[in-house]
Amino acid sequence: MTQLIDFILHIDTHLVTIVNSFGNWTYLILFVMIFIETGLVIFPFLPGDSLLFAACALAANEIYGLNVWLLFAVFLAAAVIGDTVNYEIGRHLGLAASNSSRFGRLINREKLKSAEAFFNRHGGKTIAIARFMPLVRTFAPFVAGGSNMHYGKFIHYNLLGGFLWVTMCCVAGFFFGNQPFVKAHFSLVVIGIVVISLIPMLITALRSRKTAA
Repeated sequence: MTQLIDFILHIDTHLVTIVNSFGNWTYLILFVMIFIETGLVIFPFLPGDSLLFAACALAANEIYGLNVWLLFAVFLAAAVIGDTVNYEIGRHLGLAASNSSRFGRLINREKLKSAEAFFNRHGGKTIAIARFMPLVRTFAPFVAGGSNMHYGKFIHYNLLGGFLWVTMCCVAGFFFGNQPFVKAHFSLVVIGIVVISLIPMLITALRSRKTAA
């Protein structure tokens, strides 16, 4: 866990190491990381927003040789395919499988319940909205599949949410990631990104408690 936190807080430094070590294979590595975060319900803690931001910040610097348009395509494909796989897992296993002794141990039950509550409140729009909410975005497609949400409706929100999420993160990283203040305080910026992205989930949780009361 300590290594994961260090990777997230110093993701810009680690990405430089990856680029220098693997060259063009970096695109595949980044694809796999985003795919795992969105596609496998047992890995909701991997970085998403900060990874897109940091990668596109590097792309703005020519010395690293990263193409921002190729990054955009890679991230969008990983996000959409990841959510689709997650949806299929939920559809075939069902939400009941999360209560099984083996599979249930691999899932964060608290975050799954939060995703279910968010899904029940916002319906299909959850798939698009959840893109901007760490943890919830990993569970939302799984809940949609387990709830037998119509695939046509799911893929619509999947594409919309994926496009908006990747566009906003990539544009922000490309144009602001290399600003002197951002580069000097990158760890604080990453924490800020996480905090801001958690605000919608906190608001929803507070509203749910208020309604229940």
